[in-house]
Amino acid sequence: MNRITESSSNYDHLEQMSTIDLLTNMNLEDQKVAQAVNNQLTAIEAFVEVCYLRMQKGGRLFYIGAGTSGRLGVVDASECPPTFGIDHGIVVGIIAGGDLAIRKAVEFAEDDTEQGWKDLENYAINSNDTVVGIAASGTTPYVLGAITKANENGLLTGGITCNPGSPLTQIVQFPMVPEVGPEFVTGSTRMKSGTAQKLVLNMISTSLMIKLGKVKGNKMVDMQLSNDKLIDRGVKMIMGEIPVSYEVAAELLKQYGSVRKAVEQFNA
Repeated sequence: MNRITESSSNYDHLEQMSTIDLLTNMNLEDQKVAQAVNNQLTAIEAFVEVCYLRMQKGGRLFYIGAGTSGRLGVVDASECPPTFGIDHGIVVGIIAGGDLAIRKAVEFAEDDTEQGWKDLENYAINSNDTVVGIAASGTTPYVLGAITKANENGLLTGGITCNPGSPLTQIVQFPMVPEVGPEFVTGSTRMKSGTAQKLVLNMISTSLMIKLGKVKGNKMVDMQLSNDKLIDRGVKMIMGEIPVSYEVAAELLKQYGSVRKAVEQFNA
């Protein structure tokens, strides 16, 4: 298989480039990412529609990956509760090597074909759930093993990879394959591939949360009020929905704990 993600960079003698040339050329490569994701919108749509039906019925969404891919899944999952007010455990990110691997690479963790499914089983995973394998190369054994078992157990499976025709694309039910081309630094998939994966993950989680009713208009009405900035934002959201002063809106928010409940109670 021709791994595009491992192909030689379009640039050479990087160490001889000036700083501005390095930055300019990296930026030129980055500009290809949005178009690569755009080319996959139909595939992302198909996955989101089916995943949404399962989540409506109480199913959960799991991201699983190794290295950069795993970290991106953990980041996206961890941001769903504060952004959309959902419980922890509705969207879950799992990384090869466990939480230690979020900060420090765990040697050979990605090479274990059995551990991914074992990690999922820790969450009492079942056929109502959805698993998205994330692997820039599309060849990570940890991810492929988990997806294989997920398929065998009747789960919905999706995959995000930047290598068309890779093993991951062939075993998931819904492949999403933004083809970003060779990395600026050959094989450094934390760059374009990682950016593409993050964009797709943002699209998946945000569209699902909107469809599940966690956004009203364009506002995060169920967000967790975990700092002063977010409390201030919540107060101003309330003022935009109902005719009250800042002080009254702040009191309503404090009393009811969320923008949605404050507005609903006021209008009741």
